[in-house]
Amino acid sequence: MSTAPTRATLGASSFTASALGLGLMGMSDLYGAADEAESIATIHAAMDAGITLLDTGDFYGMGHNELLIREALRGHNREDVEISVKFGAQRGPDGSWLGIDSSPAATKTALAYTLRRLGTDHIDVYRPARLDPNVPIEETVGAIAELVKAGYVRHIGLSEVGAETLRRAAAVHPISDLQIEYSLLSRTLEAEVLPAARALNIGVTAYGVLSRGLLSGHWTSDREVSPADFRGHSPRFQGENLNHNLRLVEALRVIAEAKGATVAQVAIAWVASRGSDIVPLVGARRRDRLAEALGALDVTLTTADLAAIEAAVPAGAAAGDRYAAAQMAHLDSEH
Repeated sequence: MSTAPTRATLGASSFTASALGLGLMGMSDLYGAADEAESIATIHAAMDAGITLLDTGDFYGMGHNELLIREALRGHNREDVEISVKFGAQRGPDGSWLGIDSSPAATKTALAYTLRRLGTDHIDVYRPARLDPNVPIEETVGAIAELVKAGYVRHIGLSEVGAETLRRAAAVHPISDLQIEYSLLSRTLEAEVLPAARALNIGVTAYGVLSRGLLSGHWTSDREVSPADFRGHSPRFQGENLNHNLRLVEALRVIAEAKGATVAQVAIAWVASRGSDIVPLVGARRRDRLAEALGALDVTLTTADLAAIEAAVPAGAAAGDRYAAAQMAHLDSEH
């Protein structure tokens, strides 16, 4: 039986949630088809195991993910979970990406629709999904601060922004957490972004802890990827990049097996070991994958283990960027 997640308090705003969260994107979008009944069962299993932090975006399946959460929470106490919502990504009816809009009016409009889809009167953490190049971060945070004052939002978060943006945002209103990709294969935040967040008392909710499945221990070089799965276009999953990255996974597997753990469990435990101010988000879409992820809570990494992991997968060892060039251009955190 896996250990239940402890509680974590993030940021100056004292946002409290489970120390392991569930990222729901793949249940609606971007990873190919998902089973809705299994998705809801997985959310229920996560809640039963003590996971209370549910992370979504209003653009995941163009609202489908929020409706999925609403259905999963039917008959449950809303106060038993913390819902984190990203907004601002604009999409067409064909699913195409149209840019970012986190202007004050768009921010408030998006929240109105999110509250209706979720069937709730408040969001625990509300955050722009990316920095809008046309809107100063002060204006976006100021608009969310008005929503906090009105009781519609409890905490303000950010996503994939750099150190200077963090500082500017925190000058307007306390920021609970920065959501950003962090894994053994994605560590660029360690240079400037993470130190800035810590100096500002801003926590981190880390997504992509298994690097989109690369670090799951289940990915193979001959796996067929559906046209609806964005990993088919991700640089890390292409050609020799993929072969190189899978060799890193096999080096990690040796360490995991010596500990009686899986590759995924060691990868999640490594992120969790980075600090009590970091909450890993696991993107399990099925109950068996969730059970495996929860097993990471029982993995204790010693100093020797951490040294072995660093030797097997050194910082910067991944081949290929974490997104295609067009998406990388939207990451303030990488500039």
